[in-house]
Amino acid sequence: MSKMKAHPRPDMSQVPDNLCPIATIENPMLPGDWRAERPIVDRAKCVKCGICWIFCPVQCIVEKRAWFDVDYDTCKGCGICAVECPQNAIKMIEEVK
Repeated sequence: MSKMKAHPRPDMSQVPDNLCPIATIENPMLPGDWRAERPIVDRAKCVKCGICWIFCPVQCIVEKRAWFDVDYDTCKGCGICAVECPQNAIKMIEEVK
């Protein structure tokens, strides 16, 4: 689970009347807090070709010494990495909290 930082609330008296007030409040929720599925890398199958890293739209694929892995705080669970992996080394599994 991601760690949330406590941020001070903005001074609403400084918000113009024609601005939607929700836009003035920071939302610390990360994609990893709401995804339905997450990718799992089979390290035995990964040949470190980098295709998953190239196609990831949020750049949550991180390079390890002998394989690529996933930063689950920023992964939104789209599954593009699993679809594009030529070695079928990435599988999508249901997110369990």
